[in-house]
Amino acid sequence: MLKRLLVLFVGFAFATLAAEEHSKIHQPKLTPQNSGTTEGLIAVSPVNPEVVWASGRGGTFVVTTDGGKHWKPGVVPGAEALQFRDVQGVSEKVAYLMSIGTSGDPTDFRIYKTVDGGATWTVQFVNHLQGAFYDCFAFWTPKRGIAHSDSVNGVFPDLRTTDGTTWQSISANMPPALPGEGSFAASGTCVATQGGRNAWIATGASTTARVLATRDGGDTWNAYNTPLVSGPAAGGFTIAFRNPWNGIVGGGDLDPNDPGNARTAVSSDGGVTWALTNPPPVTGAIFGLAYARGTGGDDREEGEDEGSRTVVVTANAGGAAWTPNEGKTWYALPGVTGYWAVAFASPKAGWLVGVNGTILKISF
Repeated sequence: MLKRLLVLFVGFAFATLAAEEHSKIHQPKLTPQNSGTTEGLIAVSPVNPEVVWASGRGGTFVVTTDGGKHWKPGVVPGAEALQFRDVQGVSEKVAYLMSIGTSGDPTDFRIYKTVDGGATWTVQFVNHLQGAFYDCFAFWTPKRGIAHSDSVNGVFPDLRTTDGTTWQSISANMPPALPGEGSFAASGTCVATQGGRNAWIATGASTTARVLATRDGGDTWNAYNTPLVSGPAAGGFTIAFRNPWNGIVGGGDLDPNDPGNARTAVSSDGGVTWALTNPPPVTGAIFGLAYARGTGGDDREEGEDEGSRTVVVTANAGGAAWTPNEGKTWYALPGVTGYWAVAFASPKAGWLVGVNGTILKISF
């Protein structure tokens, strides 16, 4: 009897400690901001805690230079019927946009650039390849970046710029695609860059959800399997790395009849192998995720602060959540729904963007 009471007491003590630890968790501060538009916002790119760009439907972009106290909306002339599924902010004046269309015209896929804060835009790339679908792009530096497309006839017609002006095909560098393999333009985060030459691409829409990885700026690539669900509308949607070796990928299934596959997986060997985390408390597919450490972090591994492992995920109508330890424990963001993308300049300066022009600042 005494032994049983001791077991019960120990169990109660552990439960109490767990509850106390949960209560000590510092929930992030959420602050709604006025974007100045009702168009759906799909992608967001903080340059620093003050300068942030976002983009979305109806050829729309928005930019702030004061941390979101005031947002300035705009529409790119000639792009009114397009959706800007990705944006890359460089400075208060310089940014890139990537468009898709709904008409079936391959030339709807374009890359634009502004150097005057959005007053004017230059078209840098227009797609003419039938069947190509450019999902997202990412940059190592203001002038060096890559753009990723779904496969066409077994080939990824991906692009690279080294001068911030012209884009060249690197399709010959890419690994062979699986049947139907592609990515998802859910939040412009199916490509992640890190350091000066590392990049990773999350894929799906085929038999296996994979990660394509380069260590040399896109000259050569390898493909690695992940444990995420894959299928015609399923796979890896979003990926991020906090240093050359440690990263997280998120995905799921867009099929409304199969909403229970929202998952994240982590890698500690640069994307070669992946292990599922505990399931995040969201449903559907994970549209976007980001490390709260934000942009411009160094490549530390030893002695990295715990905050560097904080990740926020979004799942549109399926909700949003965060984890302080890369998926070991998760905390829902109550009432946060309808957001497509999330990104951080620092732990105290992050933004979620979503339907109807909604913007939410998140601060840890």
